[in-house]
Amino acid sequence: MSTSVFLTLLFFSLSFVVSFSHALNNGFSVELIHRDSPKSPLYQPTENKYQRVVNAARRSIKFANHFYKDSLTNTPKSIVIPGKGEYLMSYSVGTPPFRLYGIVDTGSDIVWLQCEPCKKCYNQTTLIFNPSKSSSYKNIPCLSKLCQSVRDSPCSDQNSCQYSITYGDNSHSQGDLSFETLTLETTTGRPISFPKSVIGCGTYNTMSVKTASSGIIGLGYGPLSFITQLGSSIDGKFSYCLLPSLLVSKTLESNMTSKLNFGDAAVISGDCVVSTPIVQKNPLVFYYLTLEAFSVGNKRVEFRGSSNGDEGNIFIDSGTTLTLLPSNDYANLESAVVESVKLERVDDPNQDFNLCYSVTSDEYDFPLITAHFKGADVKLHPISTFVPIADDIVCLTFISSKTDSVLGNLAQQNLLIGYDLKQKTVSFKPMDCTKV
Repeated sequence: MSTSVFLTLLFFSLSFVVSFSHALNNGFSVELIHRDSPKSPLYQPTENKYQRVVNAARRSIKFANHFYKDSLTNTPKSIVIPGKGEYLMSYSVGTPPFRLYGIVDTGSDIVWLQCEPCKKCYNQTTLIFNPSKSSSYKNIPCLSKLCQSVRDSPCSDQNSCQYSITYGDNSHSQGDLSFETLTLETTTGRPISFPKSVIGCGTYNTMSVKTASSGIIGLGYGPLSFITQLGSSIDGKFSYCLLPSLLVSKTLESNMTSKLNFGDAAVISGDCVVSTPIVQKNPLVFYYLTLEAFSVGNKRVEFRGSSNGDEGNIFIDSGTTLTLLPSNDYANLESAVVESVKLERVDDPNQDFNLCYSVTSDEYDFPLITAHFKGADVKLHPISTFVPIADDIVCLTFISSKTDSVLGNLAQQNLLIGYDLKQKTVSFKPMDCTKV
């Protein structure tokens, strides 16, 4: 992105800071709602814990099969699959506030939602936002610097800036690029509003999978992501701590939620904190890291990635469940796991996972897998790397992929993970996320 484009977007993103600067001084946190939580509009009470794991795995596999290397900031094709989102956030849009649920995704670089009048929209279980009923909604003119800076956006008959984004699975959203007020409900119960946020108000939308969300809340690295728009008001910092999926009956069913933190509330400090650089590369939306190796117990397995050992060979994504590795790297890791685990191998009855074992006890000590990032060794405990998919069957949460490498959200469980866009680092700290 050119300096002029960045400065233009920075100007617009900071134009609303003053009205809530006091509220942001100490940072704030919001709930991350797992899609399988009773708080989620996607909740299916008839599914058991195994079905939820299998369905999440299949969303990751579909993501891998439809992987594209384009994003909103260069061509209209985006890598994210909107139906794959595992975490939702409740928020409100407009004046008066209109409540919605959006998919939270660190692999997406725009905030968009379905809007009336809907010329073609997917089935949304909640009401669809009508911008004509909001006093704070304003279309962005085609000739504005913001519209021209984003990319060569088409114009509507009313001379308003348009956006059009097509996803890897051919899902699609198109409509007006607009200014609107977004309001978040913080964990303290006090709402915080963000006037003049740039959103996509979609009136032509399709989804290849069933979803009840209103759209996407992009937390990626791109110029129109929610994080970039907040800019210096959160000092370029956000973090989250994801609850372990194995504790479904104790966490999701009891309405416990993960937390998404901004500003000072996102600062990670104390013992055991390790940090690794964010590598800026195309597509700019993703948080690329450099993974040097895995260790399975004491056995080190070197990692090359699809970029042949270059820096930025894996990106971290909150919206993908499984960890995706290129076939050669996956094969090397699987061999090390097979060498370490002295259990009977079995086939996954659903044919989704590559490596599964027969277990007769919940107490079996699977090996510790350590991810050796540049400057940061991150321990991935068995609760994050092995998951039960049926009675007495446990599978490795890494799979082979023909495309880029992705550190999925299962591997991120019970870690406080902080993103610092000013320092260009991602930090990790071991944490019991049920106690955060």
